[in-house]
Amino acid sequence: MLRLPAPLRQFAAACVLALAAQGVQAGAQQYEPMAASVRAALHAAVSDAAAPTLPIPDAGERAQWLDEMSRRLAKRIPDEAYRKELLTSIHYEATRAGLDPQLVLGLIQVESAFRKYAISSAGARGYMQVMPFWIKVIGREDDNLFHMRTNLRYGCTILRHYLDIEKGDLFRALGRYNGSLGKPHYPNLVRAAWEKHWNWTPQQLAAAAQRAPGTIAGSR
Repeated sequence: MLRLPAPLRQFAAACVLALAAQGVQAGAQQYEPMAASVRAALHAAVSDAAAPTLPIPDAGERAQWLDEMSRRLAKRIPDEAYRKELLTSIHYEATRAGLDPQLVLGLIQVESAFRKYAISSAGARGYMQVMPFWIKVIGREDDNLFHMRTNLRYGCTILRHYLDIEKGDLFRALGRYNGSLGKPHYPNLVRAAWEKHWNWTPQQLAAAAQRAPGTIAGSR
């Protein structure tokens, strides 16, 4: 087994202690045997190396979303350029996986408190606290789970995989993601973070609601 140098071991231990001190609910996905076809699909899902863009069609709304989310994240990540790069990548990877970007922001807040090098006591890594066994399961053993885009792509792909297994049941999919299937604590934390800190109503829906009050429900 590869043994980390002493400075890296000390750094990892410090990350674990920092997460514990902040009450972060770091994930611990469980290994489950899967068919070769599923492995192949997951491999394909993390292999696309397209440059990230913010997939919001309207230019004004793109700018507004990025500015607003950047403002909300500023206390956790002071560097504006990096903050906007992270938000763009989160939106891109979430949308690519068919997930609500606001849900993914809530999950990251709960999992790692937006700490790039977070390591849980179970060994989960990075923003979305991805367990290292996934790089072997998916067949990309050179992937670095501390790389921003790689971590986000794995995390979104894994959550999409669990949603598919659970036929769209977000409560159960989040439980699988955290290794606490069937228990309400973690899904409730993610939903609370999503709704309290990252709620977003697209401009077009908001404008339509103002024109016809009561006819269109709020949307994240």
